[in-house]
Amino acid sequence: MTLLALPPEVAALGAALGCGLLIGIERERRKGTGPGRALAGVRSFALACVAGAACMLLGGLWLSLVGAAFIAALGVVAYARDRSGDPGVTTEIALLLTFVIGALCTTDLALAAALAVVVTVLLAAREHMHRFANQWLRQGEVRDGLLLGALALIAVPLLPDHAYWGPVLNPRTLATLLALLLAIQTLAHLAQRLLKTRHALMLSSLASGFVSSTATIATLGAQVRQGRADAPVMAGAALLSCVATLLQLLAVAAAVQPRWLAVLGLPLLAGALLVGLWGGWMVRQALASAPMQGPAAAAAADETAPMFSLRVAATVAALLTGMQALVHGLKLWLGDPGLLASSMLAALLDLHAAAAAVMVQGPPDRSGVGGLMLAMGVHALSKLATGWVSGGLTYARALAPGLLLHTAGVVGLLAWQGLS
Repeated sequence: MTLLALPPEVAALGAALGCGLLIGIERERRKGTGPGRALAGVRSFALACVAGAACMLLGGLWLSLVGAAFIAALGVVAYARDRSGDPGVTTEIALLLTFVIGALCTTDLALAAALAVVVTVLLAAREHMHRFANQWLRQGEVRDGLLLGALALIAVPLLPDHAYWGPVLNPRTLATLLALLLAIQTLAHLAQRLLKTRHALMLSSLASGFVSSTATIATLGAQVRQGRADAPVMAGAALLSCVATLLQLLAVAAAVQPRWLAVLGLPLLAGALLVGLWGGWMVRQALASAPMQGPAAAAAADETAPMFSLRVAATVAALLTGMQALVHGLKLWLGDPGLLASSMLAALLDLHAAAAAVMVQGPPDRSGVGGLMLAMGVHALSKLATGWVSGGLTYARALAPGLLLHTAGVVGLLAWQGLS
């Protein structure tokens, strides 16, 4: 006879026993011995979980509230009598939560089991979590993490979710874009922290690309023009910043018009893979013959760097919104030709602004896909021109093959996906 064939009450009690034993075994290992031992071990947790299920089965919500109050009172008494010299409330809270999990077993076995596993993992990860919070995490990262959490979990849900001019100027969309930009910068920062001892130049360029690929290309080109770095090395690093451009474009589509993801997913991921491999190969080949430690590598090892730049992210989000309004206005004025003209104008400054302005008009159609393809081509030429001006002809020549080839691949796949 399987668990699914048992009467519901028996199944709930059996699941509660299993959940209580799972959490209790972890607590038993930390309980200690003698007079200073902790409040509860494997038997107490198993009984508390079964008691939660029994209370729900026998008396419903009111008896469960009485049982929870009893467990909470036990925790208060145990904390007051603690003589271990290191009082804490983790076990007491875990015991009360175990009772609640037992009650939950009577209504949702899968959710109760999942919650029991999560609680056990949190209890078992004590040393790792303490080390992460006290030693690895920096003060600036705590501040930035709280700011990002407040924006994503408080500000975004509270903002109005309606556009004030056609399909554009939606406050929640703007806040979501800002949160996504900050989250992407945060992930890039953490990647530098975790892997900063390897491939410093590549990681620095990739992370900078999440802020501005065009600015990264110009900065690396300036180092070539000043004679501080070789053109192939900086060109390969510049191509890696284009990976960030394509990944951010996916994030913009997810935030502005998720229906575009079906058209953009394959082209952008394939393009990111191609340009990433090309740029990484160029950097590796160049550094293998002439190792260097330039400003980009120093930036990757900067221990005081914040997780993100709120000002840069806010500027990019405002630019995206402004370009959306511009494209919508030109489309109302000139129709589809206005959409194409405004997309090219926006692409000279920022591909994400141009793409968001096109995508916010609605689901993908032939005019929208055509406008996006044109914007990507204009943006690639704009990057190449930026590289020529900042780093000279040698830098531009090293940059051009990878930049133009991956753009052509993305545009070709996009035409196949969106126009066929």
